[in-house]
Amino acid sequence: MNRTLLPGRPYPLGATVSPKGTNFAIFSEGATQVDLCFFDANGRQTDCVTLRERTAYVWHGLVREIKAGQLYGYRIDGPWEPERGARFNRNKLLVDPYAEALCGQVDWKRPIFGYDNASGDDLKMDTQDSADGVPKCVVVDSKFDWGEDCRPETPLADSVIYEMHVKGFSIRNPRVPEKLRGTYAGLACEPSINYLKLLGVTAVELLPIHHFIDEQHLVEQGLVDYWGYNTLGYFAPMSRYSSCGDIGGQVNEFKQMVKTLHEEGIEVILDVVYNHTCEGNQTGPTLCWKGVCNTTYYRVNEQNPRYYVDYTGTGNTLNVRNPQVLKMLMDSLRYWVTEMHVDGFRFDLAATLARELHDVSRLSSFFDTIHQDPTLADVKLIAEPWDVGEGGYQVGQFPVLWAEWNGKYRDTVRRFWKGDRGQLSDFGNRLTGSSDLYQFDGRKPYASINFVTAHDGFTLDDVVSYNEKHNLANGEDNRDGSDSNDSWNMGAEGLTDDAGINRLRERQTRNFLATLMLSQGVPMLNGGDEIARSQLGNNNCYCQDNELTWHDWDLDEPRKRLRDFTSELIHFRLNHPNLHRRKFFQDREIRQKGEDLIEKDIAWFNTDGNQLSEEAWNTEWNRSVAILLNGQTLQVTDENGKQVIDDSFFLVVNASEDGVEYALPGAPSGRPWCQVMDTENIDMPFTHAEVGKTIIVGGRAVKLFSDGSIERDPSRLW
Repeated sequence: MNRTLLPGRPYPLGATVSPKGTNFAIFSEGATQVDLCFFDANGRQTDCVTLRERTAYVWHGLVREIKAGQLYGYRIDGPWEPERGARFNRNKLLVDPYAEALCGQVDWKRPIFGYDNASGDDLKMDTQDSADGVPKCVVVDSKFDWGEDCRPETPLADSVIYEMHVKGFSIRNPRVPEKLRGTYAGLACEPSINYLKLLGVTAVELLPIHHFIDEQHLVEQGLVDYWGYNTLGYFAPMSRYSSCGDIGGQVNEFKQMVKTLHEEGIEVILDVVYNHTCEGNQTGPTLCWKGVCNTTYYRVNEQNPRYYVDYTGTGNTLNVRNPQVLKMLMDSLRYWVTEMHVDGFRFDLAATLARELHDVSRLSSFFDTIHQDPTLADVKLIAEPWDVGEGGYQVGQFPVLWAEWNGKYRDTVRRFWKGDRGQLSDFGNRLTGSSDLYQFDGRKPYASINFVTAHDGFTLDDVVSYNEKHNLANGEDNRDGSDSNDSWNMGAEGLTDDAGINRLRERQTRNFLATLMLSQGVPMLNGGDEIARSQLGNNNCYCQDNELTWHDWDLDEPRKRLRDFTSELIHFRLNHPNLHRRKFFQDREIRQKGEDLIEKDIAWFNTDGNQLSEEAWNTEWNRSVAILLNGQTLQVTDENGKQVIDDSFFLVVNASEDGVEYALPGAPSGRPWCQVMDTENIDMPFTHAEVGKTIIVGGRAVKLFSDGSIERDPSRLW
């Protein structure tokens, strides 16, 4: 078939539909020839045109009569000099780095390696055609009726984030129509929306939905890449989660999901993997960037460019120092904000993106570029502040516009409730927003994304149930996953009631949830922890796309109780700005306007009702503490400019095995204290009752007292 080819334009990159046809543009600095190939619905190549125009290393052309739904790919000629880092091989079909949809999956049985994989010699070119084993790009028409879509723009300080997997969330939910289970549409359907709203979360943080592939060793074991940290397309939503097929329908289905969630006031945050790709190291496949221009897109060893720099543990690291790579990442971020209307990003292994040469730099070009971009000025930017390279643990070191997954919060809270000694002082810092990490560089408490568990590691139910990992199902002889003893079953085996319920474990689960939701900062709940989702001790379920990771919606009474407890906690937090302040506690006397009253905004108390001494803070055996949060000093104004006064709270946490008696100080308002929550009371944790001058907090328990009159709203529960 003869195609009419016009010069077209070098920008935008990718495939852009117009009334004249479709404009194609791809960057390749080292290429000598770029061929654009078209395929039919069966994956057969039907035509191929050579792009003659090259502008600033962008090869481009407009092809007449090419419409949305057309499948395509590239073949690129250039030097095959692996020892110099050049791996061009026109026999290998390549995915467009800017493709907005991908059709099909990688077939590892096909010759998708640029080198002679049979011999293992990565210096020897393979001349077999790989087209049958490579996904095809899809030309996408960007038209979509967004109607009056408006981002919720929930302030980060007022957010509660729910980390979740698109498929795992709804695949087993009988209330979701069967065809929609495990898809974008399944997440946006009424039963899913109702659950998220009743739970109270303000944002969903989706595990990677950029198009990814299943690693070869997993496929050979009958497993798949479940988490999705193996990206092939930074502009393409993963077709596996689409109920509309993979010929572009996944794009509109994703947009409709975002639109529907926005209508219900729920934000969408994407977990993005801009630090590495699915192509691995020199022995990996040639699917996209490696064949487009290897030394542009990847960091190679300067002394021996045959090999890759690897700060990610996956074989390669994207070369963010290169302006074209930086442009690709920025174009991707802007695309998901402007075209897909997402509300923010969580950056996987973000320390890698900050590496200019070797050291992690807060002034890297990546941060500089993001900070000056008006499109990204109002979206949430969350860093996973570490990578696997030397000096890669950077908690507390990111720039002012960034929030961070606070790994120190997770570790300290686990150690405290485990009963480790000497944790009290650090626990106090984590409970009050980690000012030691964020206060002195201009950031606020909401820079700290607090979490106890996440997708990577034990679920909360497994944290309180297992002492060791049980990862044999992953096929690596239990060698994979973290070896740190970050879980503890408290010796609670056999401590069950007449109904067979282990109430001590249930209480400890509630202690973690209560700590998370009553801490300053931004809580992130690992999806399913609120219904005691278990992975049977597997702390590395990256390859388990099955009942081990999917949410089980057939809830028994203990799991329903936990769900209701979590929902009540979240709503309680959101209703009280004193529990999610926008400024750090000053921990000093404050004079109120127009009054003579002098008070502190926060105070810590010992069991005798006196404020905690320096000695008590540093006593190794001290495992309980009380904190008073003074709502009279809340520095928040409403929309009329009036200062908001919230309830004051007296929070007592006790990680010791024995109960502790506390003398209650007077409430700042002068009103009596009322108990509003007790994790020891499994059946009625939110029973409200006035208390006397002393209270007893049970072993391994949390109690919360308020000086206000807070009424419980049963309509919030499921």
